[in-house]
Formats: sequence, structure tokens, C-alpha cells
Amino acid sequence: MNKSNTRTLIVSHGHPDFNKGGAEVAAYNLYSAMRDRGEDAFFLARTSQPPHGGAAFSSRKDKREILFHTTMDDGFLFSNLKTRHLWQEFRDLLQLIKPDVVHLHHYFLLGIEIFTEIRNMLPHARIVLTLHEYLAICHNKGLMIKTNGKLCYGASARDCYNCFNSVQPGDFFLREKYIKNHFDMVDHFISPSLFLKKRYVEWGIEEAKISVIENGLPEAASSVIDAGNEDILKPKQTFAFFGQINPYKGIDVLLQALTLLPKAIRQQVRVEIHGANLDQQESKYQEKVKKLLKKLGKTAIFQGAYEQHEMPTLLRAVDWAVVPSIWWENSPVVIQEALAAKVPLIVSNIGGMSEKVRDGIDGFHFRHSNPADLAAVIERCVMQPTIRSKMSDNIKPILKLEECLSLHQKVYTSSLA
Repeated sequence: MNKSNTRTLIVSHGHPDFNKGGAEVAAYNLYSAMRDRGEDAFFLARTSQPPHGGAAFSSRKDKREILFHTTMDDGFLFSNLKTRHLWQEFRDLLQLIKPDVVHLHHYFLLGIEIFTEIRNMLPHARIVLTLHEYLAICHNKGLMIKTNGKLCYGASARDCYNCFNSVQPGDFFLREKYIKNHFDMVDHFISPSLFLKKRYVEWGIEEAKISVIENGLPEAASSVIDAGNEDILKPKQTFAFFGQINPYKGIDVLLQALTLLPKAIRQQVRVEIHGANLDQQESKYQEKVKKLLKKLGKTAIFQGAYEQHEMPTLLRAVDWAVVPSIWWENSPVVIQEALAAKVPLIVSNIGGMSEKVRDGIDGFHFRHSNPADLAAVIERCVMQPTIRSKMSDNIKPILKLEECLSLHQKVYTSSLA
């Protein structure tokens, strides 16, 4: 595809050099693909790194990668209070760059007012926002889980008050209006999953304004890997978890499932936990996970943190990837990485997880938050070892980054038209 004639500004709430979340990586990958293609693109990332000389901005790597030294003070409205004076410097930056398209991958930590600031300063620019989770809908960390632990199927002022009764229903009503007023400045939305799109349509965004585009993987990460796990008799089958460790990722569900396996089955299983930030969780959760790990002994091995470039090597050594999240998820990058490596998955049967993995074809679903059901799936994998190879063969090629960029360019062009 030939490069476009438009100037694009990609905006993220973090730079992957400092913050390795899925949204930050997706934003930077898209920017990198544009630059590789010779596009006229800039990357702006919010950072908590201290500014130099009190300046709002600093450059990184080259003058096209810019760090925005700002903060968000109101987590309820996603509004900037103490740093509102920085909006003038942001407006000056927009005038200097003069992008035709501003594609934001978040507003968290940047401030929800950023859409209106862009629209007022660049009335003819096209604003695109990728929705990576449910923060605008749900005050509970954007998880759409009630504070009692149950899944939430739709927000309302009264239901939100039941979760957070220190905030009045009227305030939740006004919060929604405030966010939607700034969302009105957005020309088009992108959702990495159909499930997330449906949630935002139910919330009130016009369906035609949201396109579903999966986050593409760079060529090195999306190339098929020969996992070397053909149907041969092995003493153990290896199941692996990859990702951040917190109460919503379901590590405890996976570990509890292992305790429910018959001893003869458990002896044929090895589980690897690859992830970081366990030490940053509440002590009660840390104790629960550590107690389960101790109980399981050599069956479950905690491997600690890993770098993204290590994923192909790590995946080559496993038979199954497990995504046991207890919240809806949108489009976990580990699913794409596993599919790219031809590694079948075992995932919770909700949200973007069940959308990305076809039950019984290239992986298995299990009932979310249900250790017994997960244990049954693991036992089936052990008892029927040939099924792994069949599912691996059924895995379809994933969306490559270059293809992902082409789909985004169509959205940009359509908006400009």
C-alpha cells in the first residue's frame, strides 16, 4: 500500500519504554509501522517521568516521539485539575505539528478534555479514539465487575450507586454526560473486539461510528513458530499463564483448578506462571496465591516477569496457554501471541476471550471464575493428548501489523472524506 499524504499524531497514555500495557504497545506499534512505511507521523505519550526544566514536553529517540509531562487528578471524571495550565502548551504543540488526523489510544491520565482541546484548536482535523476497555462506562477500574465480585452487564446511575454508595446517583448521571460531551468531539471510534463495541453501543455511542479492528502484531511476533509439540508421549503437558498478576487475571482460579485434579492427572501436568506485580497487590491476595503455589509444589512454577520479545521462546516450550481472567477482557495480546505461535488456548467463556478463541476448534472455553470447570478442561487435555495438535492445525493466521495499519488508514481516509 502506498503511503498516505496525511500527517498523523498518535497519542497514548504511556510510552512502552516505561509502561508496557497492551494499549501503550498497540499505539506504539501502529506509529512504528507508519514510520517504517514512510508516513508523516508523530507519537505523543503521557509520562510520569519528571520534566526537564519544568517543561511540559520533551523528546525521546527523535523529535517525532514526544513525552507529555502531565497528570490526571480527578479519577471520577478523568479530568485534569492541578495541571489545567498545561493545556495551553498542548494547544501550542498542536499548532506546531498541525496533524490532519489525531488518533488517541486513551484519555486516562491525559484528561478527558483532550478531545475538546483538539477540536477547538484543529477544527478540521479528524479525531479517532481506540477503546481498549470500559473506563468510560464503569467506575470500578473499567472492569464492569460489581464491587461484590459479580459481572456487570450494563451501567446505570442507580446500579453504580449500589457499588459506590459514597457517590450519589446524580453524580454518576452527570459523569456519564460529561464524558459523552467530550466523546462527541470524536469522529470515529475503533474497538479491538466486537464484544467491546457492543458494550459501547449499548451505552450510547452510534454503532456506525465504531469500527472493529484487531490490534496487529509486528512481523517478528506474528510469524508462525514451530512449537515442536507434536503428538508424542511426554511425561507432562505444560500449561502457561502470561500477563500481569492481579485479582482480575484469574491466577487463583487456575491454581485452585490444579488442586482439584486427581493426583494421577496432576502428576502429568506442569503449569508455568509468567507475570509481574504480585508484590504490588493487596497482602490478602498475595498470601492466597503464595499459599496455593506452596500447596502445589512442583506442579506450578512461578517464573516471574518477562519481556515482550521473550514471548516466542517462552511459547515454544508450552503446550497450552491459559487466560483465566474473571473480567470481560477486550483483546488480550497474549491470545494473539499464542495463536501466532500455533499454541491453542484455554480461556474464560466471557468477553473478548471467548470471541478470539473458538471453543473446541483452536482452544477451549471454561466457565469464568469456576476452578472445577477449568480442572475438567485440563484433565481432558491430559487424557486426550492428540487433541492439542489438531487444535494447533486449526489456528488461523492472525492480523499482521501491516494489515492492521492498512485498515486504520481506511478509517482515516473515510473520516477525511
